[in-house]
Amino acid sequence: MSDDLAGWLDWLRAHPELQTLLASATLIFAAWLSNWIVKRILVRGLYRLLQHTRENKLQDFGIIKRLSNIVPALVLSLGVTTVPGLPEAAVTVVQNVCGGFIVLTIALALGAVLDIINVVYQRRPDARLHPIKGYLQVVKIVIYAIATILIIATLIDRSPLILLSGLGAMAAVLMLIFQDTLLSLVASVQITSNDLIRVGDWVEMPQLNADGDVIDIALHTVKIQNWDKTITSIPTKRFISDSFKNWRGMQESGGRRIKRSLYLDQQSVHFLSEDECKHLHRFNLLDEYLTNKRHEIDEWNAKLEERGKEPVNTRRITNIGSFRAYVERYLRAHPGVHQHMTLIVRQMSPTADGLPLEIYCFTNTVAWTQYEAIQSDIFDHLLAILPEFGLRVFQHPSGADMRNWGESLGQRGAPALAPAEEHPAQGDGESSGAVERR
Repeated sequence: MSDDLAGWLDWLRAHPELQTLLASATLIFAAWLSNWIVKRILVRGLYRLLQHTRENKLQDFGIIKRLSNIVPALVLSLGVTTVPGLPEAAVTVVQNVCGGFIVLTIALALGAVLDIINVVYQRRPDARLHPIKGYLQVVKIVIYAIATILIIATLIDRSPLILLSGLGAMAAVLMLIFQDTLLSLVASVQITSNDLIRVGDWVEMPQLNADGDVIDIALHTVKIQNWDKTITSIPTKRFISDSFKNWRGMQESGGRRIKRSLYLDQQSVHFLSEDECKHLHRFNLLDEYLTNKRHEIDEWNAKLEERGKEPVNTRRITNIGSFRAYVERYLRAHPGVHQHMTLIVRQMSPTADGLPLEIYCFTNTVAWTQYEAIQSDIFDHLLAILPEFGLRVFQHPSGADMRNWGESLGQRGAPALAPAEEHPAQGDGESSGAVERR
């Protein structure tokens, strides 16, 4: 058996090409075996360990698998020198490629580490106030830029300083290439330092058709989920150069504004008669107001003496003034209206569409559905109570109004002409024709 082995070795020495091929195959098998051992034993064991800790999300980023790929590259880089008969140029190429692969793997692993840092940071309660995703992306760009220089230097077997010295001449080109990145970096710093937007803010930017919640703030883009569930991606720098509306102040205040007008028919505005005043005294919200107003007006009119006998010289209560007082007291008593914020019921300038009576107040909730329910409830009541004050809402004539007017005019039209034979024409035929024409 020893004689056979010695003969086989002598045969291999006589064929150096086979010896090189067999050594190369052995080296490749050793690299594959080392990769299999690391991934099957070490990586799986580490995954099982992480499943019982809070950091079990680390495996989702593939950082351990990336680092395990360094082992076969090291085996190839160190073992290629032991392969007999391999040309020096081939050894250099294999070592350079393995070195570049190791640098790339480490760079990708560091990028995964930065992603893990972002995930861990987002677990903090105040993470949305100061997001760090943009800064981490800047660090990623720096890592990948350095890795690119090192990979190129490794592949061409030159010092990285030679490549760095040539970057000075390429500064203008790099400024053009990374122009958007630099502008986005400056914008991210300003957004964070000035607290312009946060994740979860309701942001409105009409010029870009964006109206919704901020769901992500990155280096280059800010993602906004609109109310129709579409997502708008806006360049980060646009939040510095363009104007936008952030509704965070409204959400933090606890109240949302109602600003809507009732357009009243100006022809329905009049002074209240005694019977109408007695009718309005039935309203609990108006009883005290009407009593105080009556006392104030009586004192004013008493000073007029003789001139006070003419109604045109006296002050009188109006139905629109009483309605405005009723609306204000109604809002003061409404459980859905914020009583510690501005509350105004005011008349605006008359328009061709009527006399606007504006309600300006705030609800005690910022939830959209509750806000709309409170607002609708208020105006439902006001529209229904208007006839009690002798007021009408202005409304442009519709098709039904035109039809009703036509029917009423037809019922009140001129009587039909009597038949011709009941009014015989006198004179000749010409006069008879004239009568018929009339």
